Amino acid sequence: MNTAPAIETTTDQLCCEPSGQPALNAADAVESSRILKALSDPNRLRLLSIVKAGDGDGTCVCDLTEPLNLGQPTVSHHLKILVDAGMLKREKRGTWAYYSLVPGALEAASASILAL
Repeated sequence: MNTAPAIETTTDQLCCEPSGQPALNAADAVESSRILKALSDPNRLRLLSIVKAGDGDGTCVCDLTEPLNLGQPTVSHHLKILVDAGMLKREKRGTWAYYSLVPGALEAASASILAL
């Protein structure tokens, strides 16, 4: 019967030096996951794109249902998630709600990914 020869290793060989890179702390991980979850839906990405392409004065919710071919309640749900994640801000004007990008939100989302 052939058996493989045993290789003796010491504990020094099994362990490596710490990288010295700081790990993501728990609070930052929660915040990053909230943003990434909000961005993980194709409809929400499209909403961000439409709002970003707007004239800068805000995009009316009434203009967001048709491009996505979704009902108003569904669009409002997605918009709420983006607002809660800090990506969009909502402004009430009369009976309509207008949405615009939070300044620096996309850059902050990018930075949180790059910091991993």
